[in-house]
Amino acid sequence: MKVKAKPAEMVEIDMTPMIDMTFQLIAFFMILINFDAAEQDERIKLPGSALAKPHDGPLESPITLQVTRNGATLIGGTLYATPESLTPLLKSEKYVMESQGKSEKNATIIVRAHKDVKTGQVQKLIKVCQEVGFEKFTLRAKEEVGY
Repeated sequence: MKVKAKPAEMVEIDMTPMIDMTFQLIAFFMILINFDAAEQDERIKLPGSALAKPHDGPLESPITLQVTRNGATLIGGTLYATPESLTPLLKSEKYVMESQGKSEKNATIIVRAHKDVKTGQVQKLIKVCQEVGFEKFTLRAKEEVGY
């Protein structure tokens, strides 16, 4: 007995659930993105240290200062030639914190200094921050894993 073949029917797949799931995954990963990378500058090559450890939790009111190879300080995309020129900016940061009911003593200054910058430049920067009233400091370094 001969079986007649039926013509193949066109089957369409509903892509709506797959597209919806893709957009949900994109939104999920956008929320989890690491915003610390936004405050990093590729010109700053951090020194390596076997003792460097990542911070345990989020910092309260972080202010990131980046020191370039020639000793200039970079904050918020603006370059300041000397640590002393940062004083007005740091005072305005302090004023903003006080207006929000926060104390500058609880703020953490994150210092990212180039590996070739002189230690004295970093010390001057910390001294200027202390004169304004900031007390907490964190120095960033690249973690080197030993054998």
